[in-house]
Amino acid sequence: MEHNYRELKRECFEANMEIPRRRLAIYTWGNVSVFDRDAGVFAIKPSGVSYDEMGADDIVIVDLEGKTVEGRLKPSSDTLTHMVLYNNFDKIGGVVHTHSPYAVGWAQALTPLVIYGTTHADHTVQDVPCTPPMSDDQIRKNYEEQTGWQIVNHFHRKQLNPHEVEMVLVGSHGPFTWGTTAAKAVYNAVVLEEIAKMALFTRLVNPDVDRLKKTLRDKHYERKHGPGAYYGQQ
Repeated sequence: MEHNYRELKRECFEANMEIPRRRLAIYTWGNVSVFDRDAGVFAIKPSGVSYDEMGADDIVIVDLEGKTVEGRLKPSSDTLTHMVLYNNFDKIGGVVHTHSPYAVGWAQALTPLVIYGTTHADHTVQDVPCTPPMSDDQIRKNYEEQTGWQIVNHFHRKQLNPHEVEMVLVGSHGPFTWGTTAAKAVYNAVVLEEIAKMALFTRLVNPDVDRLKKTLRDKHYERKHGPGAYYGQQ
């Protein structure tokens, strides 16, 4: 049975174009994928193609084994990382990877992004986790696939729910975010970069500042995401 992936490619293209628009990456330093769970495939940016030169027809369709289903170009070098996340986080519909500078700064410092303020708490009551760097053995294997497993295994070890904490810093590498849709994954990437910036300024002003107290964390998160949420237009 033939599939028409035009709409999936269009959605993926538009999500990818948000990356330079939101100043999350320069040149080719980022990628977004969109998952069609019913079809068992995802659309992803082609490898090494700049945003200025890319069109919707350049988007590549890949299956959950990492094999190209449709597309004349090679998919992103991070394709297998996205594949592992889709295979293990069962509610996500989009994944983003960038090298946005503030988030990368924390990842290179091998430091979780501590929850210092209410902006962070509006999105999660947890610190943004940072994985340890990959072992030499992992690096020598399929590097991109092992990057995905580094994220999945870290969430398992830390008993984190990937549907509540939709972002991670991969140690020595950079940020990945996800969401139920590609648009939400991009939104999370923008949020992560902003709270990473805020956290850096916070630490510079007061290196000994404490984590945001629990009552404020819970209040800000629950008013947006809890059963009695009242933020925004109901």
